[in-house]
Amino acid sequence: MNHIGIPCVFQRPFPTSSEMIIMNIHFVHDHRAKLLVYLLVLALALLAGGCGKSQLHTGYSDARTGDRTSPSSYRGMPTQPFPSAHITAVAECPVPPDPVTHRTVTHEVAPLETIWRLSRMYDVPEESIYLANNLKPGETIHIGQKLLIPNARPLRHVISLYPNERWRYIIIHHTASDMGKALLINNYHHDRGFWNGLGYHFVIGNGTLGKLDGQIEVSPRWIKQLQGAHCKAGGMNERGIGIALVGNFNEHHPTQAQLDSLSYLLRLLTDYYKIPSSRVMGHRDVEGARTDCPGKRFPWPTIRQCLAR
Repeated sequence: MNHIGIPCVFQRPFPTSSEMIIMNIHFVHDHRAKLLVYLLVLALALLAGGCGKSQLHTGYSDARTGDRTSPSSYRGMPTQPFPSAHITAVAECPVPPDPVTHRTVTHEVAPLETIWRLSRMYDVPEESIYLANNLKPGETIHIGQKLLIPNARPLRHVISLYPNERWRYIIIHHTASDMGKALLINNYHHDRGFWNGLGYHFVIGNGTLGKLDGQIEVSPRWIKQLQGAHCKAGGMNERGIGIALVGNFNEHHPTQAQLDSLSYLLRLLTDYYKIPSSRVMGHRDVEGARTDCPGKRFPWPTIRQCLAR
């Protein structure tokens, strides 16, 4: 496993040259050449430094369900792992600092979360999570299930990156609600008739309903690389990554933690998928959309400034 530190609030371009080497290192087959690449990565990492503790890993496989699921697949379904698509890289970055470094936490399983993902989020071995919950390795866990995470470290974002040429835009939304989390929105969207539940690819929390302020939740649609159900106008469901921030931004601004996490996610996705900043749009800015989403108080100048760095 290889990793280097990268900043979380993007005070330099993302990713660095050493990170790009890591993302492609598995294509080097000559052992001597690979050793030279590893040494170069180490040297660049020492030079790069960085203000945060974000990490970029390669070689992981995230569990994902197949398309054989029923229309009710994402409400209370088991998060049983199935064969996954190849992941080029997994980006990790701390959520805003937590003063407690180690503690036992109770985690409610969100749609398609797996023990593998929880292990990365809390920096706890998978075996420890199985043992703490009297589970056998590989045993099915369910949406809404409460799991003990022993000796958990401060929560980290875990964002899997998949090779996919479909993604040409990023569409930003608000939930237009004071509270929210992926599980709640998943159930709401399912009730509206969305076969695959949660219509966004990512949800950024505001510190309500047990989620941290700025916590990025990854949707099953992203893990499965499915089209969204967040913006029909302009065909954006098929070619746009949907990111929703919890809150009503007609009434108030996003929290600073939400903006920091959004900036991190945008820089990560725009760089990896080569999406120009002009194609990072609000829902209301898509031609044919009849909405004020993500709200009149959404701070676009802040986001544009981040993207311009």
